[in-house]
Amino acid sequence: MGIFHVSKEIFVFETNHKNFDQAVLLNSHKIPVFVEFMGVWSGPCMVMDNLFSGLAKEFAEQFIFAKVDIDEQSELGKAYNIESVPTLMVFKDGKLVRTEVGELTENEARNILKDFGVFHEADLMREQAREKHLAGDTPAAILQLTEAIKADPSNIRVAMDMVQIFIDIGELEQANGLYARLPKSSRDSEEGKILNGQLTLATYAAKADSVEILQSRLATNPNDFDARFDLAIRQIALYQYNEAIDNLFYIHKEESEYKEGAAKEMLITIRNVLAPANNELAQEIRRKLANLAS
Repeated sequence: MGIFHVSKEIFVFETNHKNFDQAVLLNSHKIPVFVEFMGVWSGPCMVMDNLFSGLAKEFAEQFIFAKVDIDEQSELGKAYNIESVPTLMVFKDGKLVRTEVGELTENEARNILKDFGVFHEADLMREQAREKHLAGDTPAAILQLTEAIKADPSNIRVAMDMVQIFIDIGELEQANGLYARLPKSSRDSEEGKILNGQLTLATYAAKADSVEILQSRLATNPNDFDARFDLAIRQIALYQYNEAIDNLFYIHKEESEYKEGAAKEMLITIRNVLAPANNELAQEIRRKLANLAS
């Protein structure tokens, strides 16, 4: 006898003032309903639309994603006091229980879904692994991620976490090998680009002389740009970002064409790596580069 696989239904639709009560409020007694108040003319709104439509497909039948075009449904916009778009509202048991104004990142969206019971078990294991890694128990973290991969082989985020751990512990060959096997869409994602930047920096650092040797060379000749560049890379590996940035800007200011603009290129790489966790420092790099260009 054959086995029949029943496809799950994906709940994504547009709603209006006539069917809002039934489509949103009534359905929210069954599963959470996420409503995006949006304008089709807004880039951030369309990004949110694509994000939550994709998540609704990933978590089919676990939540509803409903869209309200505020230009066509001004009554609903007024009823829910929508002042800017995108605005996300979550309804549960017939009530509005959460509001988020502005564009959300994928991680932020997933965290909100998790708050309403929509998540993959493997993602919980990822969080546990991250906590173990940060606490210094990296072997246990790797074991936890290995179990997560077994539980959900299609969860690419688990593999990306493993790449991050390999980078952190200096296993660059394994990190590069695993990164290369990620789908192109994952490598091209924001998180994928950050991992690639970290791999680039870590690979440079592994080839450089020790900090002591590089500092000694600079003490003899402050314009030893090779030593200063390698020292900056070493400092990045040690999370001494301010010192590294100062050294790279020194090179860029004194010899902008050093290795065909390697200092500027590295500053841009650092900026991209830092942006998610330290946006203030990333923006400072952007401002300094703009000032030097002007």
